[in-house]
Parts: sequence; C-alpha cells; structure tokens
Amino acid sequence: MVIGVAYSYIFFMKQISPEKFRSHKNKYLFGSTAAIITNLGLVVGLFSSPNARVNIIGSILIIAVADNISDTLGIHIYQEAEGLRAKEVWLSSLTNFISRFIVSLLFVFLVLALPLNVAAVCCLILGLLIISFTSYFIAVNKGKSPYLSMFEHIGVAFVVIILSRILGNFIIKQF
Repeated sequence: MVIGVAYSYIFFMKQISPEKFRSHKNKYLFGSTAAIITNLGLVVGLFSSPNARVNIIGSILIIAVADNISDTLGIHIYQEAEGLRAKEVWLSSLTNFISRFIVSLLFVFLVLALPLNVAAVCCLILGLLIISFTSYFIAVNKGKSPYLSMFEHIGVAFVVIILSRILGNFIIKQF
C-alpha cells in the first residue's frame, strides 16, 4: 500500500511540466512537507505512550485542524503583506490547508488500519519517500543535485524523528 501511494506520487509529479511545477509548487509543497514532518514527530514521539493509538490519532487530528489553521493564516497574512493578488493569496491558503489536511488523514488512516508497529514503520517509509521524491523533483527543476537536496531534507526529517522519540520517551518516564 505504501509503495502504491509512492508510485502514484511519482507518476503525478512526472506529469507536471517544469513551468507548471514552478508556478504552483509553493501552494502544495509547504503544506504537505510540514504535515509529514509534524506527523512523523507525533507518531514516533507518542509511539510508546499508554493508549498510543488514541494519543497519536487525537494528536494528528488536533494538529491537522488547529496548527493547520494557524499556519495557513500566517501564510495568508504574509502573502497579503507581500502584495500578492487576493485570488493568489486565497488559492495558496486553501491549497496549503488542504494538502496538510490530506497528508494528516493519510497518517490517521495508516494508524487506524494497521497494527501500531506496522503503522509506525509505514508512516516513516511513506513520509520519507514523499520528502525524497519532492526533494528530487525540486532539485531537478532547479538544475541542482537531487541527491544533495534529498540528503539535506531527509536529514532534517531524521533530526525531528530522533528528537521526537527522545522527548516522547522522556515525557513518558517523567509523567
């Protein structure tokens, strides 16, 4: 299933012309990347908690709404301050919100549908694959080294994953 989603993503990204990619990338990439990193942190950080499945699903859904709205509003206000046209501001805001929400629901689906150990691994694989493919296509479209870009972005994801795991274990032991 995870591999199927990854192949679908690759197929979708290959269908986008470089010009169309450059003109629309910010509307989708910021939201989906932010959701992946946040949700990976939540899954890994809360994995060992009592009632982990409920904690993870509840946290993802709260973040999918509350944090998503606050980030979307921040982007919206920033773009208004930059003087973008109202239509462009609203389109960017809406696509950011939707992309983050869809990615969050995908993580919720995996946690609901699979045993928790398997779901955590699938979330990690799917999140890292999407970040890798996104990094690859951005670098190729910018004429840069895709592997350096992938290494950089996956490195940041690993820092978040490791810190979330450490923090989650610390909190569980303390409380």
